[in-house]
Amino acid sequence: MTKIRNDHRSLAREKALADGVKDVAAELRLIDVVNLVVYIHLEKHGNLEDIVSSSVELYFKPDTLRYGWRSKVDITWGGPTTVCLDMEFRHQGVTVFFTLALGALHASVDIHYIAFDGSSNDPGENTARLVAAIADARIKPLQ
Repeated sequence: MTKIRNDHRSLAREKALADGVKDVAAELRLIDVVNLVVYIHLEKHGNLEDIVSSSVELYFKPDTLRYGWRSKVDITWGGPTTVCLDMEFRHQGVTVFFTLALGALHASVDIHYIAFDGSSNDPGENTARLVAAIADARIKPLQ
């Protein structure tokens, strides 16, 4: 569940985030895609927030991972459907805005913005902080 990028730092951060939210993505894929498509089309963000919150609460501490009130769906005749949900992760001074893309058999993340309170000049240290924040935010440890 990763998105390939040329930047090693971005790849490492997206992989860490993808690994952290893979259980949430699996839960969301249990929802009938027709319901998600309708909610997205009708801009029923409250309904989408409830669905995402229900999936998130199984794996993350409260207020650490939430729906960002923006979504889209890609549907083509005879092709795969992809539901994209903007999400926000915030914990231990790390804030990440990203898109969670859900397909029938796969999911991916695309980080749009990441900030570290008291950011280090060492990118590797910041990436380690992201990994630690995700691990601490989870209720159930990663398998």
